[in-house]
Amino acid sequence: MKLFMTATSSNPFFKLIDCVQIPVPNLSDGIDFYGKRLGHSLIWRTGEAAGFRLSDSDSELVIYTQNRGVEIDWLVDSVDVAILKWRELGGAIVAGPFDIKIGRCAVLHDPWENEIVILDTSKGVLETDSEGNVMGVKSRDQRVSFEKKGHKCS
Repeated sequence: MKLFMTATSSNPFFKLIDCVQIPVPNLSDGIDFYGKRLGHSLIWRTGEAAGFRLSDSDSELVIYTQNRGVEIDWLVDSVDVAILKWRELGGAIVAGPFDIKIGRCAVLHDPWENEIVILDTSKGVLETDSEGNVMGVKSRDQRVSFEKKGHKCS
């Protein structure tokens, strides 16, 4: 008899939506539209992507110039632990786990082949300069005050 690990209401699988990623053909135009026109505060940027604060949320809106569709990234405590639970509960692992700047990431399929992207912040959070340019990653030991600024998704 196989015992399934299940999430509970006190320990659900997903913690929160880390970010919603939207492709744009030009980063400057995307920053103008989502930042200046729609009023979202730019919190970080690289040469290929930019993150904006969503009011009343810890989630971010991220625009990027890579040619792929809209993506929702779900935050979990540990990607490596989560994929074991996911597979045991009947889901499939499509890619990963693999390293990203801030931690680990994996691409999953639920039983209906919907794509689910999960990530953790096991390496830390993005560190930016005063203009929002990403300078590196702030370690987990330093991240408590930094996370309150919303610098997470990468």
